[in-house]
Order: sequence, then structure tokens, then C-alpha cells
Amino acid sequence: MKISQNQIKSPTPSASSGQALPQRTGEGWGTRSNHIPFDPEFVQGARNAVEVCLRVQPEEKVCVITDEVTLEIAAAIVSEIERVGAPYHVWVLEDLAPRPLKELPREVLEDLESSQVSIFAVQAQRNELRSRMQMTDVVNRRKIRHAHMVNINRQIMLEGMRADFQKVDRLSAKVVEMVRRAQRVRATTAAGTDLTAELNRKYHWLKTSGIISPEKWGNLPGGEIFTTPGEVNGTFVIDGVVGDYLCAKFGSLRETPLTIRMKNNRLTEAHSENRELEDDFWKYTHTDENSDRVGEFAIGTNIDLKDVIGQILQDEKYPGVHIAFGNPYGAHTGAEWDSSTHIDVVGRKFNIWVDEEQIMRDGKFLVEA
Repeated sequence: MKISQNQIKSPTPSASSGQALPQRTGEGWGTRSNHIPFDPEFVQGARNAVEVCLRVQPEEKVCVITDEVTLEIAAAIVSEIERVGAPYHVWVLEDLAPRPLKELPREVLEDLESSQVSIFAVQAQRNELRSRMQMTDVVNRRKIRHAHMVNINRQIMLEGMRADFQKVDRLSAKVVEMVRRAQRVRATTAAGTDLTAELNRKYHWLKTSGIISPEKWGNLPGGEIFTTPGEVNGTFVIDGVVGDYLCAKFGSLRETPLTIRMKNNRLTEAHSENRELEDDFWKYTHTDENSDRVGEFAIGTNIDLKDVIGQILQDEKYPGVHIAFGNPYGAHTGAEWDSSTHIDVVGRKFNIWVDEEQIMRDGKFLVEA
């Protein structure tokens, strides 16, 4: 199913009306109602996405990919795209293929090929990483300005998506300049984290602050810098969240943290009072030969976030260190290895040193935006 701007009936609701675009005659929203109502509280975050983060222009074509669970948020975003005046297509995944997706539907891939901007506002399902990689392969090749909004929800729209992304970008630029010159980064927490990342100068640092460019697609809400580390060693007490589909299953880990240990950039131990979490995480990180390898070392820079909420899309932007096992996003970082999996792990209230200079104390940056 797709909806094009020139197939929408007039008059179009305003961005503040709390209503999405009317149904297309015939195919349209299928058996859904004529309108997809949305909470007017979503407008600020949706406008941030369209105008500030993606800077959509009237002459640019936008591909919006969503699903049934995320229709209300997608409707708010579509209203902002129409307010700008840009042509667009909206795709609802369940109308194209069964979930979980084995492949990204052909119709969506073809639409991406002719789009300058894309938005992926979808709830993740298990074993769908391959389909998302198919999408980002097109995004990378065509240098589409792409907003990745996996597991976006109401709380994130009202919190992370309302951030001052220009301020987040200024802070991110200062921190990334420091780490690009550094040899190592050390991170500790009162909960017991103590790890060191030795940096590889051959691998690039990326800034995904929420201001999305053709050079690198970004998650929204934005606010992080990341690289593929040369080597990570030490202990990480994950009292925030773990990523991918495990995030929805286990939520915040404040009460039952997962403690992991790494040696020579490989996961060697994982322990938690929650044995199901421990087992699921271990199984996930042993899917293929590189699933237990640290592929991402990152620093969250979204200073408008006050705490971890149990949603990885927002929580990995929370100020502090997070790492990910598996896919190193080598097309951007320069890493020469690969993996079919990628799972982030997030903690709380870090102390961070870049070489010998401390840049964060108890979760607060010592660098001004």
C-alpha cells in the first residue's frame, strides 16, 4: 500500500489538527478508517524530524515506511511533510508482506531508489535485521537522508524528539573532535563498569547528532558519536537497556543488571540474576562468528535526556558510553569485518576519560555545548 501526495483529497488537515491525511480513493488505507487521528502533542517532535533533522525541501521526494502499530506517529510526520509541500509515498509493511519480514518488499526498495529522503518509523520484530540492512544498503549507496526511528513511541516523541538538536550537534562536534585525536577512552560507573577502548586510527568516528546528512543516515532521536574500536577490554554493568528485540522483552535493567566482560574485543562472560536475560543475550551474541565482537563504541550526547527509559532508540543517546556487539557499520567506520547481528548495551551515570582528560563525571558532561 502506498499513498502519494497527489492522491490525497482536499482539504488537507493542518499539522496542529490532530488528524492525518484522508484516505486515497480505492486502494488507500485499505480497510482502515478514512483518517488516522494523532495526538497534537506529536507535532513538535514530528516537525523537529522533518524540518530540523532532515531539512526536507519542497522539491524532494520522501519515502515513509511504517507499520500498523506506528501509524499514529507516522500520520503526524506525514502531516509535517505535507506542510513543507514535498511529494511522498507512505508504505505500511503489513499491507505488503507478512511480519516478521524476510526481505524488504520490492515496492519499498524501488521507491527508495527515487527518493532523496526516507523515514523508517516501525516497531522491530525478531529476525528482521536483514530487511533493515537491505534498506540501509540502498540508503548508503544513494546517499539518502534517512531517519531511522525503530521502536519510536509516544514517550520518545514527547521527550527525545523534542530535544534542541542544534545544541546536541554543537556538543557532539566538540566531543568527536577530541576522540578523533585520542588513543583510548576509559569509562567507569559506580555500579561497577570499568572498561577501556583502544582506538584504531584507521576507523572513522561518526557524528549522528540528529542533524542528518547524505553522508550518514541517523537514528531519531539523535545524539551520539561512534566508531568501531580497535579493542575493548574490561567490565560493563548494563543497568540501562539491551537492544534489538530484547529491549521490548526486558525493558529497563536498573533492578536486574546484566554484567558482561570483554577481552581482546570479544564477549567472554555474561551474568544476571535474570537468567532468561542472561541466556537470551548470550544466544544472540553467538549467532555468527562476529556476533560476540565489539563492533561499536559510542558516546551518547543528547543532553536533553534525563534518564534511561527502557527504549533503546532513545536510551543509546542518553549521555554516557554504550557499546554494541556485531555489525560494525563498516561502510561508514571503515571496519573490514561484518556480522548479521547488532545489539547495543547501555548503562547509567558514567565517568569518561579521553586519554587523560575527563569529559564526563557521574553522567554530566564537563564539555560545554
